[in-house]
Amino acid sequence: MSATASQAKPSAREATRHPAGIRKGERLAGWLFVLPVILILGVFLFIPVLMALWVSFSDWSGRGSPLAPGVGFIGLENYADITTGGGLAESNFGTSLRNNAWYVILVVPLQTALSLLLAVLVSRQILRGRGFFRTAFYFPSVTSSVAITVLWLFLFSTTGVVNQIIAWFGATGPNWFNEPRGLVHLALEGVGVTTPPPALTAGGFLGITWWDWIAGPSVAMFALILMAIFTTSGTFMLLFMAAIQSIDPSLAEAAMVDGANAWQRFWRVTLPQLRPALFTVLTLGLIGCWQVFDQIYTGTQGAPGNTTLTPAYLSYQAGFQDQKWGDGAAIAFILFLIIIAFTLLQRWVLRDKPVSRRRMRAYLPGRVTPGEAPTGAATQGEAAPAASAESKKGAAS
Repeated sequence: MSATASQAKPSAREATRHPAGIRKGERLAGWLFVLPVILILGVFLFIPVLMALWVSFSDWSGRGSPLAPGVGFIGLENYADITTGGGLAESNFGTSLRNNAWYVILVVPLQTALSLLLAVLVSRQILRGRGFFRTAFYFPSVTSSVAITVLWLFLFSTTGVVNQIIAWFGATGPNWFNEPRGLVHLALEGVGVTTPPPALTAGGFLGITWWDWIAGPSVAMFALILMAIFTTSGTFMLLFMAAIQSIDPSLAEAAMVDGANAWQRFWRVTLPQLRPALFTVLTLGLIGCWQVFDQIYTGTQGAPGNTTLTPAYLSYQAGFQDQKWGDGAAIAFILFLIIIAFTLLQRWVLRDKPVSRRRMRAYLPGRVTPGEAPTGAATQGEAAPAASAESKKGAAS
């Protein structure tokens, strides 16, 4: 009885533990270990972000401290200046959003598809020299973006290598970084549509007509889109490779035994297992595409005709060049909200959807399909003659 009581009574050491199983000393040690990181992030990240948020609501001129007594609170005037002001600030902001939206629409799907294709190819056991191809595909990702941009300006110049290759096929390459017209407008001109419909020129959004919104990326922006796909696909290839190698090979073997071909095994077995990696790749791709800055700063600086202008570069231009610090901070926080909204939308689209009741009924026990006997009927029917035979045998004996 005493032994049982001593076992049931917690020891003094266990009594000092936190309900979650962590002692007070261990909890204090954990906070001490993470305290340096918290201080660094607080000083160099959280406090500057809060100060930038204050600048977006103030009339700070860039001189002195944003928290000085002379800096006044002006509410949403900076946000209204770039969204509903009706001047050049609104037009530039709308143009930058239009350019960046086309950039995201083309870069994110293409770089995701290309990185997944490369990951599947270099993960095949029958491929010789897999290490070489993995290194070659990943190498552009570790190269400086400034160096890649300078190389791209050289390759896509008027007399560059790209136009020389196009000339081999009897065509004339475009003036890549000096052509402001959009690809959609160029395609419409190719089929004879040269005059925009009045309905698309009468209205608009953020100082940009609907006809300009659907212009598509300019030729210069399209060259930057190709550069982004070329430099980022290698990084995302590694993420997909890690996810592919973690899939149990027995799943593909079972599908092969069931008669699934290579495409069916990829679509029905491999791709569903890659959903976490796909979410990571799409999220990082969206964030990186909406924050594109260094390629614009090093290469075009918004030219030609602001067709390569992006919100990130416009925020820098408004603050550091035009000394409109409130407008620059407001652009940065609007861009932050756009990224958050797209991330949440993507998370909702890629969420684990519950199985519908109609599909669930196919897996319930005792399910009766048309033209088929209920489950267990055949077994009972086979057991009945056996039972009658046993009864007859017993009566004869």
